[in-house]
Amino acid sequence: MLQLLASLSKLFSSNEIPYLDYRIAENVFCKYYVAMNDARSCTAYDARLSGIGIGIKTFILSDKDSSMEKIAEFNKLRPQLNGLKGLDLARKLGEFRNDRMQFADDTYNVTETQYHIVGRKAGKLRIFNTPYEKVDVSQIHEVKDDDRSISFTDGINEYSFNKSKSVLQKRFFVPDVFKDIDVNIIEDPYELLENLFAKRIIGGKGVREKRGVDYVILPLYSQARKNCFVPEKSGLNQFNAGGRKRSDLEVYIPVPAKLHQNYPEFFPGRDTPFVLYLPDGEKLSAKICQQGGKALMSNPNSALGKWLLRKVLKKTPWELVTMEDLDRLGFDSICVEDLHRINENGEREYRMSFSAIHEDYATFINEQD
Repeated sequence: MLQLLASLSKLFSSNEIPYLDYRIAENVFCKYYVAMNDARSCTAYDARLSGIGIGIKTFILSDKDSSMEKIAEFNKLRPQLNGLKGLDLARKLGEFRNDRMQFADDTYNVTETQYHIVGRKAGKLRIFNTPYEKVDVSQIHEVKDDDRSISFTDGINEYSFNKSKSVLQKRFFVPDVFKDIDVNIIEDPYELLENLFAKRIIGGKGVREKRGVDYVILPLYSQARKNCFVPEKSGLNQFNAGGRKRSDLEVYIPVPAKLHQNYPEFFPGRDTPFVLYLPDGEKLSAKICQQGGKALMSNPNSALGKWLLRKVLKKTPWELVTMEDLDRLGFDSICVEDLHRINENGEREYRMSFSAIHEDYATFINEQD
């Protein structure tokens, strides 16, 4: 399938090197290996297969069969990097990278990791796997720092960080074991498509997921003008609210009133139980609660709190969740997907994953798909 798709390169490029969009590489891998597609989940891995966390990449290979490629972006963590230089900066970047990998490992019960690479060269695709490793912070050396970037190695991998873009890159090398696939780029793919569809009626519904029907995004933060923050006495910090004695695991995922207005049929009615699958496959009983249906909670409520506060965010009892915690791990929202099925108890089933909006939520919720 990669060979077929790459043969259509002239739809997008006149280069003799095959063109392949990174989303295609991810989706084809997940389809043919029957892997869980996590590319939209805003975590360190693009796919999972039997406990293996997999990073999927496609890029042009140099003549030396290597390439320096983006592996992480730390825009929201820029304030914590400002002022750091040399070895201190390199170590902090390594810690940020490792935190996000550990977060994904804990979230999905990942026990093994690897990269799956579709390298692109003139007339061919070069397929290979290579280790997906944390940065050995204690072994960082050969640090070269200037106004624009910093490069370093931990003795295993080479890294480079672009300061203006807050992008961390790693150099990928082709290992001894790889597979080459020859690609014959079709000279006129437009003519091919015209002939293919000439006698067919093109139309009908596409397969693109639709917001409010197939999924919704729930922000874990609030906003005061343009400042985002996690409320100290609600949402992820509901355990800190007053009024009565509370459990240190009491939390809820906020459901904005605007979401109910725009998509009134997405969730069952208030206090109606439904099944919610966590990213690691664990199944919770959940429901929409509180006045105005403003809270997504689990039953018992401690189940969601134990997972979010202890396993994911690694918070100690009564320790408040902050926006800095979410930025450090690279997500600020929850994506809830309607699986469009009902279990034997008549309950609707949903699945949640992590997401990031990176913009004003009021603007996001009012956008049209």
